[in-house]
Amino acid sequence: MKFSVYQVSRQGGRAVNEDRLGYCYTRDAVLLVLADGLGGHPDGEVAAELAVNTFSRRFLAAASPDLPDVRRFLMDALLAAHQAILDYAQAARMEDNPRTTVVAAVVQGGRFTSIHSGDSRLYWLRQGEVLDRTRDHTLHEQLSGEAAWAGSTPPPTSGVVASFSPSHLEAGQANRNILFTCLGSPGLPLFDASQAQALEEGDRLLLCSDGVWGVQDDAQLAGRLRDAPLKQAAAGLAEASVAAGGRHADNTSLILFEWQTPPDFPETQVIQTGEMAADDFASTIQMAPAAEALAELDAFDDEAIERSIAEINEAIRRTAASKLNR
Repeated sequence: MKFSVYQVSRQGGRAVNEDRLGYCYTRDAVLLVLADGLGGHPDGEVAAELAVNTFSRRFLAAASPDLPDVRRFLMDALLAAHQAILDYAQAARMEDNPRTTVVAAVVQGGRFTSIHSGDSRLYWLRQGEVLDRTRDHTLHEQLSGEAAWAGSTPPPTSGVVASFSPSHLEAGQANRNILFTCLGSPGLPLFDASQAQALEEGDRLLLCSDGVWGVQDDAQLAGRLRDAPLKQAAAGLAEASVAAGGRHADNTSLILFEWQTPPDFPETQVIQTGEMAADDFASTIQMAPAAEALAELDAFDDEAIERSIAEINEAIRRTAASKLNR
């Protein structure tokens, strides 16, 4: 594989940076993951850490050097991250769970597959234009009537399908941007997992928190990434987002990935994985203190997590079957 990737996170005007992000790669696969811990709930940064660390741990365990089923890996990793947050809250005897959004993508075989829960986004850009993007799990996007992916891409599969009555939608008009799902919530999280999409040389994937997309529209965002080497484009977008947010700017985090980086940007650092051994990996994600503390409590016991995932998948299957039988 040949690609470039750059990540940046800014605290903005907030007291704490509750965003977490990172990437891992083997010879044949790359994982990109970003989580935005929710304010208004305790330990949002811990929830985000747990989400990112769970995705990365499972990726490094399963990618040897590629993943046999990328979509299944992403769905299981998301559910495992959700369960890890619940376990952490239970072990700490918290009255309210930490919560986080998450967006992740795996690039493998020249194609990418993504998953998200909440309003952290993935943008797919080609030749400086937004080819597609994820749709937020907010009332605003629900009211728009758009799928989790727009345009010509295949429809997503949701873990749990949300439904709203006309009265719910009318009553919620004043709160259009409020999330209706995230990891760490008491019920099963909603998520959307895309089908695999073929990348072309120079395509870019942007994973970002709402501190980035919330202060500019999609055209402005794409314009800031156009005609610039990857590192400069990513850093410039982050700084512009913080500036646009002003004194109370939100946490602002992003990962910018470019596939088969063209030779037009010689100052862009290019990663080529062809010389890596099958069991080699590289990662920017480190085990954080919160994750280490939870591991000591055996909350990351693999068998327990697999049992939890199986129970969640069975609940999803029953929900889907009941909807079909109505």
